[in-house]
Amino acid sequence: MMDIKKYISSGILELYVYGALSESESAEVSRILKKYPEVRAEVEEIEEALITLSGAAAPKNPEFLLQSIKEKLSKRIVTIPVETKRTNWSAYLGWAASIVFLFGLFLLFDENQDLKESLQALQLDKVQLETAITEARNDTEKTRELLNAFRDRNVIKVPLPGQEIAPQAYAAAYWDKDENITYIDGKDLPEPPRGMVYQVWSLKINPLVPSSIGLLNEFERDENKVFKLENPNVSEGFGITLEPAGGSETPTLERLYALGTVNS
Repeated sequence: MMDIKKYISSGILELYVYGALSESESAEVSRILKKYPEVRAEVEEIEEALITLSGAAAPKNPEFLLQSIKEKLSKRIVTIPVETKRTNWSAYLGWAASIVFLFGLFLLFDENQDLKESLQALQLDKVQLETAITEARNDTEKTRELLNAFRDRNVIKVPLPGQEIAPQAYAAAYWDKDENITYIDGKDLPEPPRGMVYQVWSLKINPLVPSSIGLLNEFERDENKVFKLENPNVSEGFGITLEPAGGSETPTLERLYALGTVNS
């Protein structure tokens, strides 16, 4: 009677699954599979392990899986059972080569992971560099535009001195009537408190009619503190008030920071 445990532990079933047996040896294993359910269950387990391994192109824990394979193999003493009449050395070499190949897959995966991470880091650096170049180009273009506007003889400069709430404050409006644009230079305005924003008003003086032309959004982040605002109004003056974030429909005169009239 066959010693099933000895047969299973011999290693021939692994050779059978890997296709490393001769035709006659494979036929003999197939015959035993049909006769002994325990052997068939062991083959199914080996096949399942091989499928898991071959499908692990990106294993979550390759070290753990590798160790499991080592432990499983260490329990197997690879010997040809008594029923096998000759030693198939080429089969053993093929099986050993398969194991080496599988170990190589794990090493290659680790190396590819390192390479992938390096490429991702380089890609991120490239994106950051391109962003910095774009920002620098935009800043240069913005600076050129502001210089041209400030030097244009047709652009009216309107000084906006600080008012009672902030006597030391100062701003200036550069009004381009032809382009319906007003530039506000607010570098001498104090930084607005959290949740508040500066709002710019175009003024008709008599009677006093204020019209909002925009907000100085992200004031603290703007390094040069120069803001470009659309202004389709016939302005006789400009005022800057401090308003809740989002702005107000009418100016809060108690928070009037800067005010000036157009001299033309």
